[in-house]
Amino acid sequence: MKITRIRTGSIAVALRKPFKTALRVKDCVESNIIAIETDTGATGYGEAPPTGVITGDTNLSIVGAIQDHIAPAIMGMEIEDFEKVTAKVQRAVIHNSSAKAAVDMALWDLYGQLCGLPVYKLLGAARRQLETDITISVNAPDEMAEDAKTAVSRGFDTLKLKVGVDPALDIARLSAVRDAVGSGVRIRIDANQAWRPREAVRILNGMQEKGLDIELVEQPVIAHDLEGLRYVRENSDVPVLADESIFSPADALKILEMGAADMLNIKLMKCGGITPALQIAAMAEVAGVECMMGCMLETKVAVNAAVHVACARQVVTRIDLDGPVLTREDPVLGGAVFEEKLITLPDLPGLGITGFEPNRVNYR
Repeated sequence: MKITRIRTGSIAVALRKPFKTALRVKDCVESNIIAIETDTGATGYGEAPPTGVITGDTNLSIVGAIQDHIAPAIMGMEIEDFEKVTAKVQRAVIHNSSAKAAVDMALWDLYGQLCGLPVYKLLGAARRQLETDITISVNAPDEMAEDAKTAVSRGFDTLKLKVGVDPALDIARLSAVRDAVGSGVRIRIDANQAWRPREAVRILNGMQEKGLDIELVEQPVIAHDLEGLRYVRENSDVPVLADESIFSPADALKILEMGAADMLNIKLMKCGGITPALQIAAMAEVAGVECMMGCMLETKVAVNAAVHVACARQVVTRIDLDGPVLTREDPVLGGAVFEEKLITLPDLPGLGITGFEPNRVNYR
């Protein structure tokens, strides 16, 4: 199975309601689709959304990295030489983690098709079903409470609340949501780097003193401040999940060595794809540290790839793969089935994506 063509295209899918965090506001999932074609007729699909405020990757940089660097490096290679071809992707250009992730997942898709097995079975097959949380955007306390009630009515029992915009309101936001949904719903919070270390400790301990029962806090401080992250972990009553601080297996190793976080969030767009994600998961497993599998604002192509990784590894104990349930529609054919909080993988070879609804991907 030889690589003969690599195409890039664009896709846009409207969200149910605007997605608001401490870093950005979006009303639509805009992403880049990658199709790797082979001489056997098999096609592998990947995806890379532009998330400049987190990864630094834009539409132009993603397409440029693939067309100018990654595609020339692997064109004509055999999928059978899998370790060689995936290594070439990572070495083809520095940084550009989203572009690497898109190509890497498409290669895993092809490798699974070559072997006649779903990728999650190739990687360990710990399970084939997951339950995801759902994100509640940062807004006024009463609006977040209403959004939380709506999510619970849809069957979600774990909520991830965005906080950090006007920190003085964060305790009020959490109080409103907890009052609205009761004690039987798990609440996670994501500050998206918005707090200073001492401020984070004050806010988090204040939340717990009010009985808000927060399961974990995701990335409370700026990404590069690992000492600050460790300070929050050591002085807060809420377990700390590192997210934007991890862009590579080397980053994960440093956090593990420092004891800077209780858990690690693995995102394909940050680390460069399935291949580096597996390295992070392996290190976390050796260290006895649990992982979350997360996503950016992505269509089902990329989220589906993350589902395969999460289903393969028992060290992934928390799931934040809600991208497809935040959108108004799903134009992606095949792949994981998203039924509100329940995600189920079919036994299709590779990643299981078979294509798209007509005219939804605009190939360049």
